[in-house]
Amino acid sequence: MESWHHLKDLFGAHPMFAAGLLLMVGYLIGKLAARVKLPEITGYIIAGLMLGEGITGIFPGHMHESFQIVTEVALGLIALTIGAEFSMAKLKRIGKEAFVITLAQIVATFVGVAGGLLLLDLDLPFALLLGAIATATAPAATVAVVQSLKARGPFIDYLYGVVALDDAGCVILFGVVFALVSPMIQAGGEAAHGASQIVHALLEVGLSIVIGAFSGGLLHWLTRNKDGQNEITILAVSMLFLTTALAIVMHLSPLLTNMAAGCALVNLSARNHRIFRILEPLTPPIYALFFVIAGTELHLDIFADPRVLSLGGIYILFRSIGKYGGVWAGCAALKLPIPIRDNLGICMLPQAGVAIGLVLLIQASPVVTGLPLEQAEIVTDMVNIVLLSVFINEMIGPPLSKYAIIRGNGMENLR
Repeated sequence: MESWHHLKDLFGAHPMFAAGLLLMVGYLIGKLAARVKLPEITGYIIAGLMLGEGITGIFPGHMHESFQIVTEVALGLIALTIGAEFSMAKLKRIGKEAFVITLAQIVATFVGVAGGLLLLDLDLPFALLLGAIATATAPAATVAVVQSLKARGPFIDYLYGVVALDDAGCVILFGVVFALVSPMIQAGGEAAHGASQIVHALLEVGLSIVIGAFSGGLLHWLTRNKDGQNEITILAVSMLFLTTALAIVMHLSPLLTNMAAGCALVNLSARNHRIFRILEPLTPPIYALFFVIAGTELHLDIFADPRVLSLGGIYILFRSIGKYGGVWAGCAALKLPIPIRDNLGICMLPQAGVAIGLVLLIQASPVVTGLPLEQAEIVTDMVNIVLLSVFINEMIGPPLSKYAIIRGNGMENLR
């Protein structure tokens, strides 16, 4: 037992020890998850759960502050990549149908989840934030299923179109909602300041977009005549750090800021796609560490709390209804074929990286610093609700997506 305590003290003595252990265990559990047909992200979360204070305690709670920069960088990369989906060429190719379907399911999910949580007496600002987070969809698992089936056709075209827009719509919605509810959280849940609060939120959103667009334009200008991969990597990473830090220091949205930067980059020149390709090899260890850290936040004893279980159940149930019902309604309004209408929404159930990133952003935000104990506990509950949803949806999502793709794409003979 004493040697066990010495081991825990060793890994808690310096962040480098902890980072190495988190990455190694995350890698191993991620590979095991892949062997049983689960996404590696699920394995990373399980690894974090095992290492966190909820089970072994090898990763001590006080270490989270040392790893906050990992969360910020990972979120910056995610948002920058999402921004690249707003290429005008891609938007024209996707067409209005994908916009209608995406908008319908985002609205349905947001209203359904927020409304359901309000019925369980969750404070308005936290219900709205969870409603916004619920709109995120994880495309990786579904795309992997599509590739394994070698599926092609109109169903896959619509699926890729909606998936491409969904996380971008989620980040925009979350940024606006977070800006609106931040004064309410700091005021103890009261809708203080009325019109001035709305003006402040709009200014925050607008300034985030302007700074991000300027950042993307500046990176385009700095790299337009560069051909060396090392030079472009250094410039791109430095701009990512500077843009994210500036947004945080100015109390703006680092998500909206980096998303605007990514959007500006891809629309200023098609050649800028090389920046995203160059950054891609840097992302696996950052994302892996990010998700393992997220898993350390998961405390199993909280799920013994009936209130957390009821909130998590409502979140998962109403998110599923909103995703499926919203896609169904959008397809029906567009008079799309019945196989597409009845099956496309099932592919929207997986949820992972963006949702975890958003809830961790709330937890790390200065807005929640110094909150009363009761509200601080709600934020902790929010993290665990989202992690529970991710865990469940990443387990049931891929098999359901496979079923839906086979039915929607007329591939029943492959079942």
